[in-house]
Amino acid sequence: MQYDDSVLTRTERRIFALRTLYTRAGYGPYRMRKFEDYDLYSRNKDYLLSDRVITFTDTNGKLKALKPDVTLSIVKNLDDRPDELQKLFYDENVYRVSERTNTFREIMQMGLECIGAAGNQAAAEVIRLAEKSLALVAGDNDYILRISDIDMLTFIIDDMSDSRYVRGELLRLAGEKNLHGIAKVCEDNEVPAEKCGVLTGLLGLYGTPAEVMPELEEICRGTVAEPEVEELKEVLGSLYDGEDGKDMHIVMDFSVIGDTNYYNGMAFEGYIDGLPESVLVGGRYDRLMQRMKKKSRAIGFAVYLDNLGMLGRTAGDEAIESFFSSYRAPEEDE
Repeated sequence: MQYDDSVLTRTERRIFALRTLYTRAGYGPYRMRKFEDYDLYSRNKDYLLSDRVITFTDTNGKLKALKPDVTLSIVKNLDDRPDELQKLFYDENVYRVSERTNTFREIMQMGLECIGAAGNQAAAEVIRLAEKSLALVAGDNDYILRISDIDMLTFIIDDMSDSRYVRGELLRLAGEKNLHGIAKVCEDNEVPAEKCGVLTGLLGLYGTPAEVMPELEEICRGTVAEPEVEELKEVLGSLYDGEDGKDMHIVMDFSVIGDTNYYNGMAFEGYIDGLPESVLVGGRYDRLMQRMKKKSRAIGFAVYLDNLGMLGRTAGDEAIESFFSSYRAPEEDE
């Protein structure tokens, strides 16, 4: 059976294609209310991009908020099953302050979460689905998924100084990939040259996992970050599926820091050529689970559908149309 997508908007076609991708990978749909108790966000402001939240008073006098974040709501409401793997996806709107206009925006996002016994195998699957999501919506445009490990970076920086201020400066400069600034901070604060060299060496790495991993192992050998290298190697090893073990759409870049309050371990960002901002953001958030009194591990990502509106027709629609032209209803699949 062929599917006629002529009645769908461009965004609806993308949502349908992503929904089918995730369903076929074993993820189930998750629906939630548009609002939550404001207390959820007031207690977890450090996990939000902004502490400005749209609130209103319910008929029972309780303060409610339009959700500025999907993951917090999912973590709050999902049963804690650390020995099981719960795989879900969503398409929801969130309400955040625009950095450009300083006004509230309704933002469309679609994503998936892998929660529970979400070990290295689950992490590899999520990263692969993130790469496939980018491929699906990018069409003829080139795209790239940049992967980092926040724990590896913070372990190295924490070992460089006892000063919270110095560590904060080093982390900020690392996110900017400012090697000169890092060298100056190290010199001014008498950080040993070998420790400074580990950080600048890490930030100097850029390339596919197959290209970068041998250098990463050499740089981190004998350091506090060595155990993280082994875990990263195990996760990314299954992604070496291109010619000569290379996948040119997945690169390692340790300047990808993201929100260190939100993510720990692996973090990643997806970009499409021609768009100035990331269209996909994700990572592991075990610490958030612990903060919410959950024993489960978790990893996931979100695709920001609003950002795709700036793509030209040939950039994204051909991939979607190709998807629909070969689409068969799920019940017809073997």
